[in-house]
Amino acid sequence: MIRFVLMVNKQGQTRLAQYVNMHNIEERCALESEVIRKCLSRTETQCSFYEFRGYKVVYRRYASLFFIVGVEGDDENELAILEFIHALVETLDRYFENVCELDIMFNLEKAHFVVDEMLMNGCIIEVRGTNAKRTHARAPERRSACMPAHLSNAH
Repeated sequence: MIRFVLMVNKQGQTRLAQYVNMHNIEERCALESEVIRKCLSRTETQCSFYEFRGYKVVYRRYASLFFIVGVEGDDENELAILEFIHALVETLDRYFENVCELDIMFNLEKAHFVVDEMLMNGCIIEVRGTNAKRTHARAPERRSACMPAHLSNAH
C-alpha cells in the first residue's frame, strides 16, 4: 500500500507531498528530509528502490524532478510502482502539456487532483491517466457542488 508520494527537485526542495496516513509535521519533515537526502545521494547506476524505516522507497528522476513513492508492506511490486510513477508523469505531461517544475509549483492544487484521481487510500486505481485528465476538466464544478453556497460564493 502506498503511504506517500513526493515530487522533489534536484536541490532537494519538495514541490508536492501527499501522505495517505496523517503524520504530525515533525515526523513528515524528518521522513522527507531523510528520504530525499538518500535519493539525491544515490548514483544513476544504483537501483531505483531501497528499504527505509519499514518502507520500500521507489523513485525515478524525470528531467529536474524526482518522483518518490513510499510503499508499506512486502506484497507490493517495486516494478509496478515504477510503472505507476511513469503513468503519473505521463498524465501530468498530458494535463500540463509538457510538464515542468514550475507547472507543479504554480498549479499545486491541480497536481494534487491528478494524484488523488490515480490513488485512493494508498491503492492505485487509475493507471491510464485518461480518466484523471477528464476529471480535471470538471474539477472546479465538482468542487463548487460539494461546497456550501455561502463558501462557494466567497470567490
